[in-house]
Amino acid sequence: MGMDTAWSEFDFACMRRAIELAERGRGQVSPNPPVGCVLAQSGKIIAEGWHDHLGDLHAEQAAIADAEVRSAATEGCTAYVTLEPCNHFGRTPPCTQALLWAGVGEVIVAARDPNPTVRGKGIQVLLDAGITVREGLLGAEAQTQMQAFMHWCEYKRPLVTIKAAMDANGIVDGDLPGRFTSEESLDAAHRLRRECDAILVGVNTIIRDDPVLNVRRVSLNQSAQPLRIVLDRTLRIPLDSKVLTDGGDTLLVHTQQDPRGVALPMGDGGADLNALLDHLGDRGVQELLIEGGPIVWKHFLDEKLVDRAIIIQSPTTLGDGPDSGLDENKLIDSGLSIIEQTEWGGDAVTLWSRPNLSWPSQDWP
Repeated sequence: MGMDTAWSEFDFACMRRAIELAERGRGQVSPNPPVGCVLAQSGKIIAEGWHDHLGDLHAEQAAIADAEVRSAATEGCTAYVTLEPCNHFGRTPPCTQALLWAGVGEVIVAARDPNPTVRGKGIQVLLDAGITVREGLLGAEAQTQMQAFMHWCEYKRPLVTIKAAMDANGIVDGDLPGRFTSEESLDAAHRLRRECDAILVGVNTIIRDDPVLNVRRVSLNQSAQPLRIVLDRTLRIPLDSKVLTDGGDTLLVHTQQDPRGVALPMGDGGADLNALLDHLGDRGVQELLIEGGPIVWKHFLDEKLVDRAIIIQSPTTLGDGPDSGLDENKLIDSGLSIIEQTEWGGDAVTLWSRPNLSWPSQDWP
């Protein structure tokens, strides 16, 4: 076993394919990470699999099942896996057992699993069984793909992304009724919702817009609707709000002694945001999307708790209204840097991230 090894072009091709397969499970497997697996024999890929949705087969198990369907012999084959195989019983049996049962001769792992239930134990089981294990092939790429899971394992907190839309003058709400961003931007926003565990807004957004805050414009596939979180320090939310009456899962965050929602200690102008992120981490939330509004964005940015930002600016002019407060200086002061500028249906889109945090994938959102 080792990380210093000579990889062949075929090795690279197989692991790239495993990473590509893993992407199919993004947004559908949380709190598990997206994982892919390729089985190869005599210089050819014989089977492949990925963790498709929560409760489904893990990537290694799916690849072995694919080999059975193809009548491909797995004895002595090499398994390329983007994450260290698990060795514990969870929603599925251990992947190490599946690999042993399949007679795999070698396992090449992109990244070790930092989860306390694994942490090298899967690799050790394979080594103890006489299977050759090598690790580190495209490890940085695999860890980037699984960054929310990796971050949660290390810090027990979600990654925080701000998504904000504004007009040409930085106004977020004005005299012009209805939506003002492009259809392409709206579709991207709903893809982003689908790939996040929770969406957070302030109570003023609920009072003003009464949003549903769910995934509608794109297929949900095997994803669950995200948890809706409303910051409502004094519980001003109208009881007939859609987020309280549509049967979905909503968490009210306040500072009152009240059985509704969760009460957190006071912070700067509202609930303690660090305590909130700790609470969400305890609930298994790994990707948190903050959609509004300006007061909430400001508080998270002021406390330097934002990991990414997606800023959408429409060429439309809304008229008088609240300013987003999201100018470049504000985002830079919070520790973010521009990583890309693009365009969605005529809207200018700027992607921001912490300097040490790569974008999850080229297709995100």
